[in-house]
Amino acid sequence: MAKRVFRRLIVGVMGGSDADSTVISNAESIGRFVAARGWVLLTGGRNEGVMAAASRGAREGGGLVVGVLPSRDGEDAGPDVDLAICTDMGDGRNLLNVLSSDVVVALSGRMGTLSEIALALNAERPVVTLGHTLGPVFGPYRDAGLLVEVDSMSALESALAAAVEAVSLSS
Repeated sequence: MAKRVFRRLIVGVMGGSDADSTVISNAESIGRFVAARGWVLLTGGRNEGVMAAASRGAREGGGLVVGVLPSRDGEDAGPDVDLAICTDMGDGRNLLNVLSSDVVVALSGRMGTLSEIALALNAERPVVTLGHTLGPVFGPYRDAGLLVEVDSMSALESALAAAVEAVSLSS
């Protein structure tokens, strides 16, 4: 008889290392929301912007925080990261971030965040964005239900819960 492996669902939260106070507050709330449901939070792990804020929120909520770091030694890990994965891959670790996540939440960011969104969608990982709308090239992903763009925390919580349920039902 094959051994069945059980694991907790992983929600990746991606976003800029330089974020305004609204984005930081939203990231903290998302971290708490993830922790309250018993899901694992995964970020880029550094002590900056969205990564630090989401990690802080999850830690405050009693959750488990995984950080996939660009460095070799982990010295850039945020204080709220429970498990630091040191990749020595720089921005190449963005692929690990999304492939390790069951669902991805993307907040405001720049090219790194955009790359994580694109990589997640190409890997057929559901993505929920908060506060920004992506261009028409992302239309097929919207149509397929892989990309949901919202503009409030309450809408994000609903969309994230629905994405998690859909992923859970398909596995």
